[in-house]
Amino acid sequence: MKRHFNLVSVLSFLILILIISSVQVSAHCDGLDGPVVKAAKKALETENVNLVLIWVKKEFENEIKTAFQKTLTVRKLSPEAKEMADMYFFETLVRLHRQGEGAPYTGLKPAGRDLGPAIPLADKSIEEKSAKGLLQLLTDEVHKGLHQYFQNVVSKKDYKPNDVDAGREFVESYVLFVHYVERLYEVTQLSAEGHFSESEEKDIHKH
Repeated sequence: MKRHFNLVSVLSFLILILIISSVQVSAHCDGLDGPVVKAAKKALETENVNLVLIWVKKEFENEIKTAFQKTLTVRKLSPEAKEMADMYFFETLVRLHRQGEGAPYTGLKPAGRDLGPAIPLADKSIEEKSAKGLLQLLTDEVHKGLHQYFQNVVSKKDYKPNDVDAGREFVESYVLFVHYVERLYEVTQLSAEGHFSESEEKDIHKH
């Protein structure tokens, strides 16, 4: 049993590395409360474009600088103009950020979206410089899933050789268990650079 828990901890740690490496740029970068827009707001408040240049590839720097200067000029005209100019800059920045990461831009997403427990914990772990809470969440989830499939297949393993129906139940449980383990391993092998492709995301959540 101790060895089983060690295995779960290792798997969870590998998944943790993947999430921390990619979550900031792929999971909620297009949200109005995401890190890219937060950086844009601070840049506009301080009139420091360098605070957002880090979110785009070097090839897009001039476009961002031009949009930034236009925004600073227009937002001084009136409260209404400020709101429209800021939104224009947010959209431009997020669009170019996602383009640089090879992801499509589908518009800004509203603040307060349900991102699940992992993403907020990933952000929190970076802020606090501690992944303890996130590692515990991932360990619990992997343990729960692995335990469920493992116990199911083991409980059906000792079927009578001539009981074909029972044998088929074992095979079905075996396939589910192996696929679950396979998916866990595949997650650890996905590229942590840029955004997950739609096919990769579907594969991760398939089981």
